[in-house]
Amino acid sequence: MMSMDIILKMDSIIKNDNTIALIAITFLWAAFSIYAEQKWKWAAKITGTVICMLGAMVFSNANVIPSDALWFNETIWDFVIPLSIPLLLFQCNIKKIWKESGRLLTLFLIGSFGTAVSAVLAYWLLSEKIPHLEKIAAMMTGSYIGGSVNFASLSSFFQTPSEISAAATVADNFLMAVYFFVLIAISSSKFFQAHFKHPHILKAARIKPSLQTQSAAYWSAKKISLKDIAFDFAFSAAIVWISTEGATVLAQIIPRTNVAMDILNSLFSNRYLLMTTITTLLATFLPQKWKPNAGTQELGTYMIYLFFFAVGVPATLSDIIRQAPFLFLFCAIIVFSNMIFCFIGGKVLDFTLEDIILASNANIGGPTTAAAMAISKGWTDLTGAVLLVGTLGYAIGTYFGIFVGKILGA
Repeated sequence: MMSMDIILKMDSIIKNDNTIALIAITFLWAAFSIYAEQKWKWAAKITGTVICMLGAMVFSNANVIPSDALWFNETIWDFVIPLSIPLLLFQCNIKKIWKESGRLLTLFLIGSFGTAVSAVLAYWLLSEKIPHLEKIAAMMTGSYIGGSVNFASLSSFFQTPSEISAAATVADNFLMAVYFFVLIAISSSKFFQAHFKHPHILKAARIKPSLQTQSAAYWSAKKISLKDIAFDFAFSAAIVWISTEGATVLAQIIPRTNVAMDILNSLFSNRYLLMTTITTLLATFLPQKWKPNAGTQELGTYMIYLFFFAVGVPATLSDIIRQAPFLFLFCAIIVFSNMIFCFIGGKVLDFTLEDIILASNANIGGPTTAAAMAISKGWTDLTGAVLLVGTLGYAIGTYFGIFVGKILGA
């Protein structure tokens, strides 16, 4: 089977050293995904990030592009994703999030706790069926609290074997897409509408449909200057640099004398965790001096599109057949446990149906997919809040993931 994988890679139409062609395909399909989400209502419901990932899977399985190119496996993972983290966290002012989104944040944290608990439960149920499951549990905990950025950082931190990460990515992305359709169906379900308040659904129903998708309206043109772009990338790169160097130093000076110090070393020797911590602290405690320039959200989100393309590339059929079935079950336990925690917590605390759906979406898919769902459904009053809450998931997801991984012995 492995020899067949090698043959498929060698027979790809575009070779793995033709980097400029691979960059062109990645950028072109990312552009199409964004265009489709903003042009067609059906695409807005699926979300552009899912379209981007599915396109990469088609290109890879059709042998148009290779799955072992440095552009996908190193450049995007080692440079694009780190740069995207500060850009997406420049707006992560925790004081502001609590002030403007306190109720939704409460529900989001309930879902985050449910994710961590269910990851441990799923590990106990399936640990004998899936190799390296303690590492996968950590990765999926981070991913289902924050997003793909946390998945990438935890995969790198725990040095998960590439074939396991690829299979987990396949299971994660397929299940995530299915779950989004489940949430969309729930929002239209008369049963759930009868048992939960749903003011935003009622409000959206009264608004005359527009020829323009809600996504296009949200991502409308904004004033941005060359200076904004320059400082966005400069600050982001500086934070990544400081975090990378700082993680190396802290790994050497923090002793591993006991379990507590070992966990402390693991936390602060992680450059992804450091860059999220540094950016969040700056945004929270120096809000006047550390105001995000125009374009940070757009640039960071675009980089996430590139990452979604990269994670779709290794999703070969042989990976699914060999390793994904039990991983589908593992991820399903976490995803639907998160949903149960969110719906029970939401019912007890008297949250609206829209709050519950978006909080769970922000856990499982991250702020971009949650905002996209809010936009596509016309719940525009909740878009800013869910973006803020979901962005906090980027900051805490890696902490949760490392904690779960260490508990399970990763």
